Formats: sequence, C-alpha cells, structure tokens
Amino acid sequence: MAAKRGTKTSMKNMEKELLCPVCQEMYKQPLVLPCTHNVCQACAREVLGQQGYVGHGGDPSSEPTSPASTPSTRSPRLSRRTLPKPDRLDRLLKSGFGTYPGRKRGALHPQVITFPCPACQGDVELGERGLAGLFRNLTLERVVERYRQSVSVGGAILCQLCKPPPLEATKGCTECRATFCNECFKLFHPWGTQKAQHEPTLPTLSFRPKGLMCPDHKEEVTHYCKTCQRLVCQLCRVRRTHSGHKITPVLSAYQALKDKLTKSLTYILGNQDTVQTQICELEETVRHAEVSGQQAKEEVSQLVRGLGAVLEEKRASLLQAIEECQQERLARLSAQLQEHRSLLDGSGLVGYAQEVLKETDQPCFVQAAKQLHNRIARATEALQTFRPAASSSFRHCQLDVGREMKLLTELNFLRVPEAPVIDTQRTFAYDQIFLCWRLPPHSPPAWHYTIEFRRTDVPAQPGPTRWQRREEVRGTSALLENPDTGSVYVLRVRGCNKAGYGEYSEDVHLHTPPAPVLHFFLDGRWGSSRERLAISKDQRAVRSIPGLPLLLAAERLLTGCHLSVDVVLGDVAVTQGRSYWACAVDPASYLVKVGVGLESKLQESFQGASDVISPRYDPDSGHDSGAEDTTVEASPPFAFLTIGMGKILLGSGASSNAGLTGRDGPAAGCTVPLPPRLGICLDYEQGRVSFLDAVSFRGLLECPLDCSGPVCPAFCFIGGGAVQLQEPVGTKPERKVTIGGFAKLD
Repeated sequence: MAAKRGTKTSMKNMEKELLCPVCQEMYKQPLVLPCTHNVCQACAREVLGQQGYVGHGGDPSSEPTSPASTPSTRSPRLSRRTLPKPDRLDRLLKSGFGTYPGRKRGALHPQVITFPCPACQGDVELGERGLAGLFRNLTLERVVERYRQSVSVGGAILCQLCKPPPLEATKGCTECRATFCNECFKLFHPWGTQKAQHEPTLPTLSFRPKGLMCPDHKEEVTHYCKTCQRLVCQLCRVRRTHSGHKITPVLSAYQALKDKLTKSLTYILGNQDTVQTQICELEETVRHAEVSGQQAKEEVSQLVRGLGAVLEEKRASLLQAIEECQQERLARLSAQLQEHRSLLDGSGLVGYAQEVLKETDQPCFVQAAKQLHNRIARATEALQTFRPAASSSFRHCQLDVGREMKLLTELNFLRVPEAPVIDTQRTFAYDQIFLCWRLPPHSPPAWHYTIEFRRTDVPAQPGPTRWQRREEVRGTSALLENPDTGSVYVLRVRGCNKAGYGEYSEDVHLHTPPAPVLHFFLDGRWGSSRERLAISKDQRAVRSIPGLPLLLAAERLLTGCHLSVDVVLGDVAVTQGRSYWACAVDPASYLVKVGVGLESKLQESFQGASDVISPRYDPDSGHDSGAEDTTVEASPPFAFLTIGMGKILLGSGASSNAGLTGRDGPAAGCTVPLPPRLGICLDYEQGRVSFLDAVSFRGLLECPLDCSGPVCPAFCFIGGGAVQLQEPVGTKPERKVTIGGFAKLD
C-alpha cells in the first residue's frame, strides 16, 4: 500500500511534465519535433496555420482519431501489416528511389516548413511533409493516460456499442478503436473470423497503434539511424538519404538508451542528499535575490530622487535668475516710459516748460530755465536717438539640455567588464612571464584586474582546481616573477569595477624555459672584424655586413677562395649547472651558426685559421684530415646549429657538431623552417646541448659537448646576417607579481 501511495504521489508531482507548451493542457496525441520537444497535434496544426502553412498538418498516424468509430466502418486492409517483400522493395527502388510521396521527382526547390518551437524558442525544420513526417510520442501518451487514471475519482469508461443505458466497459480493442463490455466484445469479435484475432486491452478513450509506424512509408520501424538520430523502417534503410549512415537495430538502441537512462536516474536517486542541499542553497539564493532586488530598487529610487532634487534646486535657481533679470528690465523700461509720457503736449516736462516760457521777469526766467534747458536737451536727444532701455528678449536664458538629455536617456545600470582578450603575440615566458591583455571595444571599463594561474604539469589534487590569484592588478599587463623552469602554466584574467567581477578570459598556456635563463651581452673583442660586424649599443644584437673582402673573393669563386668567418662571443662563461638563452636569427641571413663552445678552443680558432672553404670548390672532396679521426670518440669542443636563408640544417651524426671549418654539410642532412626564436639549453654536468624552438619548446637537435673548461655562447657569420638576443622580461617597466619564493640566478 505504501508503494502504491508513493507511486500516486510521484504521478501527481509530475503534472507539469505532461503539459503542452502551447495549450498548457495535458498532451493529446503529442508529436516529437526535431528538437526533441513535444507538442499536441492539434496545437501544431494551429501554429502552422498561423504561420501561413496550409495543408501540412496531416495525422502522422494515418488513423481515425474519433473513438466512436465502429468496427463496421473499418476496412479489413487496415489490420496489422507485414514487412514488405523483397520483390516489392525492388519495384519501389526502380520506380522512385529517394523520392517523397506527394512530390514530383526532379523538383529543384521543394518547400521547407519551419515550426517555431515554444519550448526552446527556436525555429526547427519539418521538411517538405510538415507534421506528416513526425512521429507520435506513444510513450508520452501512455504516461498521460496512466496519470489521468491515477488522479481520476470515479468516471468509469462506458461501452460504446451497448444500447442505452450502456454498461461499464471492461475491454478495449486497438484494431477496432472502441471500448466494449464483455457481451459486446464477443458479439463484434465472432469466433472463426479475422476480428477474433484482435487482442483485447484495457478500456481507454485514447487509442494508439500497437507499434510505432514510419511516417513516410507507414511501415513498422525496425532500426535506428545514429547519424540522423531517427527511427527508420526497412524502406528507409535502403534510401539514398541514409546511405553510409550508421544504422543499428531498435533493440540495440533501446538497450543502450535504457542503460544510460537507468544509470543517470540511479545516480540522481543515490544523491538525494546532494539534491536537497542544492535545493536549500537555491532557496537561500532566491531569498537573497529578493532582498538584494528590493535593496537595488531602493537604491535606484534614492538616486533618482536625488537627481530630481538636484534638478528642482537647479530649476529654482534658474527661475530666480530670470525673475531678477525681468524685474531689472521692467524697472528700466518703466522709467523710460514715464520720461516719454512727460514729453506729451500739456503734460509733464512739456507743460512745465510752457509755463516757464510765460515768465516775463528776466532774471527769474534765467534762473529757472537753465536747469529746465538741460532736461529738455536730454529729452530732445532721446527723441532723436530713440532706443529701448532694455531688450524684451530673454534668449540668453535658453538652456541647452541636449547633452544632459542624452545622458539621462542613456542612463542605465553599470555593467561588469567583459572577458578580457589575452594578446598572444606579446605574451610569452622567458626569465619571467609577461602577460598582456586588452578589453573588447565596447566593454565597460575595469578599475583593476585579477590574474589567476596554475601549473598543469603537477599531479591533480582531489577536490576543485586550485588557482593562485593576484588581486588588484592595475594596467593591462603584468610580470609574473620566478616561474618554475620546465613547467606549463595556464593563465586567465578578469576585470572588476563597481558592478563586480566580469567573466574570465580564455585560458592561455605558456611553457617556461627548461633551465634558468643566462643573461649575457655580446663581446666582439675576440677574432671579429669591426669592418664586417656591427654590434648594437646595448650589446644584444649583431649584424654581419659583407664588405670588400667578400666582394673580392666573389671574383675567384670558380678557382677556389677562402671566405672569412666572423665570430662574436658572449661575455659570460658557464662553469656549472644548466643554463638557457634564446635569440632570433634574421631569415634573410646567408649563413649563421648559433651554439656554444669551450672558451679556450674558440679563442684559438679566432687567432688561428678562421677561413672557410668556398662551397663552390672543395679540394678535399668533403673528407677531413686524419687527425680528426683520432678524436672521433671524444666530445667535440663546439656545438653549433646551422641556419641559412630561413632554413635550419639538421645534419646526421656528428656533422652538426663540427667547429668553424664549415665542412658540416653532408648530403644526408635535412632542413626545417626557421622558427621566430631559437633556444639553447646547456647542461654542463651532463655535457649536452639542446637546440629548441623557443616558441613551442619543441626539440630541434641534441648533441654532446666537451665541458672540461668554461663554455660560452658563440655566433658565427659567413656573409650577411643578423642575430638578436632575446631581451629579459624583467627589464620591462611593468607591474611585477611574484610566483615562487626562490631568487633569480645570476
């Protein structure tokens, strides 16, 4: 009983899963859209009608939908259909292979019907046949029917064939699509007829076909196309649309999907405590969202009221200024008006002047007329040069609120910064990691940034991934100091402003050098010619300029000549440990050798023979002297990588380890493209030198080296060429962020 009550409770709780997204009622003959969502067939027809599609709402089941249809109206040919015979398949293939019913072959532009799915809010294509090409979701229909039975109170299903009053139905027939009582079922299924073979079912008002039928061929589906993710029948298998697709039997697809669903459901049911914990967290988040939303409303209301108060105060002050200006102008105009009214005949100043003119006593007249004459003169001048004492226009009091209106119109909530974009061209790892980024063009500004990084080549710890973080980084670049050598770091950045933190940038992975970086400068004091070598002022770049000796030697190329080798060394020698440095070689260089060698041997070579045999004439035919054969087992004192014309020559055996004689170009050697930067890693204790691509840290060549004495970097030039040492990152004036605690090696 408890299990039944639990089943009923679960059935009642899933009602929202059984509602059509269009009519918000229980599904009635649901159809499966290509996006895997469901919709009632009647609702789908209505939606297509509103979209202007007419005649594409056929019933996918091709069965009568009325439950009142009686067995007498049914045709015997609508009974269970068998699989098509092979000869019928051949006729179908010859007559219309790959065509659709209701469409002429060769149609160039068939109409494609789109349906606006109300669940995913997207337009899905139904093909040419519209709803007729969709499957009915019979499983969902059965679930809806069981749900209705679990929540119904009474409401028995009556027999559809009884005379009034009908009896309660006890059986149903899917083939006849009707419900019967016991007597009517026997009457309409007489013994010895085809109808007697109909299998009775439970009484229902919604009849469905026993099996899922193909909407294209009305055949029972037997296979599942994994490529199209669609059930297909025997005819669909041989159609051109499924040619080359991966098709499996329905039983295999059923078992695989059932196992996956069972496993997922078992996981969910086994983690109910986690679900309940997350529900509590979500409920707390909902409450916090309600409180935060109310606080945000109050803050916005307060800010808007503050803006209103400022506007009201400004309005009062502006109106007061206009009022004062108006009173001043009116006073001046009123005084001018009174003066002009006094000039009328018989009034004011004119009347008084007329009376003074009547005075006959000359001394008294002179006394009174002197002051009066001045007033009359001013009045006369005012008449001759009349102008109002004040302007009646208040144009100077007009306000230009265009900018303010634009600001108010654009007034909106402050947005967090968008995800920064890391500049991969400027971001690299050397002695330190230099990280550079920028915000997208229309992103809100960021006050500061947060950098997160971690090593990816360490064993993963249980639990969430741990990131190291650096807060409040100003600017759009930063230095990460003291990274671990020979490691891979993943870095990301996000911005922050008053609105909060934005999204993280895409992760960028950087390889750190395999050994501590060796800092040195170029020293041209040994064996180099100032006429042919030009070293920069910062002693980090050198260029070989072909001069007069090379031009004179060009005249004797066919008879044999000796070309000078120009060599420049580093000013630091290595005597222990592992060291790494990088440089960039100009792709247009004629012939450049980059590597290391014993300091004493290099100096001897500079002071001794420093010529190289012309490649057009080799008197020894490629064979070295016998003296070299006696030391073939010993490690060579030099290790060089040969670069020329944008290529790297990778010789075989010890050919790439020859010295400055230049006879290291065997025919067996191969070439690879020159990377933007070359890396050299020296292991003094092991006596090994590795040449790397300094961008991807891909190995190019590894060879032995005699480390019986101090070893220093060396660069050789034959003809024109240029080399630029990679500048240490620490010299950039950027913000520094410390990663590790160890000190940088000198």
